[in-house]
Amino acid sequence: MTPKIARFLADQLPATPCLVVDVDRVAENFRALRAALPLASIYYAVKANPAPQVLERLVALGSRFDAAGIEEVEACFAAGAAPSAISFGNTIKKAGAIARAHAAGVDLYAFDCAEELAKLARHAPGSRVYCRIMVENAGADWPLSRKFGTDVATARALMLRAGELGLDPYGLSFHVGSQQTDPASYQLAIGRVAMLFTDLRDAGVDLRMVNLGGGFPVRYRDEVPGIATFGHAIMRAMTRAFGNDLPEMVIEPGRFIVGDAGVVSTEVVLVSRRTQHDPVRWVYLDIGRFGGLAETEGEAIRYRITTPHDGGETGPVTVAGPTCDGADVLYQRSNYRLPTALESGDRVELLAAGAYVSTYASQRFNGFAPLAEHYI
Repeated sequence: MTPKIARFLADQLPATPCLVVDVDRVAENFRALRAALPLASIYYAVKANPAPQVLERLVALGSRFDAAGIEEVEACFAAGAAPSAISFGNTIKKAGAIARAHAAGVDLYAFDCAEELAKLARHAPGSRVYCRIMVENAGADWPLSRKFGTDVATARALMLRAGELGLDPYGLSFHVGSQQTDPASYQLAIGRVAMLFTDLRDAGVDLRMVNLGGGFPVRYRDEVPGIATFGHAIMRAMTRAFGNDLPEMVIEPGRFIVGDAGVVSTEVVLVSRRTQHDPVRWVYLDIGRFGGLAETEGEAIRYRITTPHDGGETGPVTVAGPTCDGADVLYQRSNYRLPTALESGDRVELLAAGAYVSTYASQRFNGFAPLAEHYI
């Protein structure tokens, strides 16, 4: 929690549940990433937090943007981004969305199959395109490898086909998974993609770009390597793979830019035990999986929780949301311990919650309104 957020919570006591984001920390994180990878163009992953205040600050800092849908493309325009600063990076796009983006001047698109490539040729003729390759997601708390990407042989055929369709086969991309804690994962993926990159160049394809995706982690309960560690690992791998003839480098951070810039403030609704002698208390918060904490699915993202009673005696807990859905349980197996003095009405905070929470929030499931958002 930044001092700015702590002061806001203490002075304003905003109604819970709410998300409070320190936009100055967003800027600090952007600068830290640019310092760690100065040769890479930063395309902020808008899906992590598309708030106008975040986008406008990043536009002012010279960021580019990775948009997942036409609404995000238009949000970037509203924040002042130029069409040339936007990549339509979702490999699953409606034809109408492609046509709208292309008409607005966007000319950089991702794909990973023949069907999507054909749509791009039809609705965004002449655009630059890049093919997403499947890579291992070992080390990622939120893997992305099953739904997206294709194998190397298919990617080679598709990139050759792109030129035949009148598109510009601009580059290759991969994603090592969100909240990736192992720098070596980037090195392995770069080596895999570099071989195809060289092969395609030898075949006469004018490839110019490698998109390394996002995945850079933030600290939740456990320590993670610093961004400089990832920067060194990536640049060593790029130099080893490409020598002095480095292609353009693109990165698509989301969580790293906004994650630790935000805090969720929530109220304890109930503390109870399932049976009289059960050592595990159930702590119900006024925000749950349907209120924006969807990344607790499988207990993948484990937020650090602070309370007014920290420093006192603790005991094991299961943490759950307020809805009448049995799936609305956040943590049952991850060995959370909270103060035994915790009781209904206490306010607690979930730290490093600036990414994905606001956009995952449901629209009034059980009648609960989406959490309020404060950008300071």
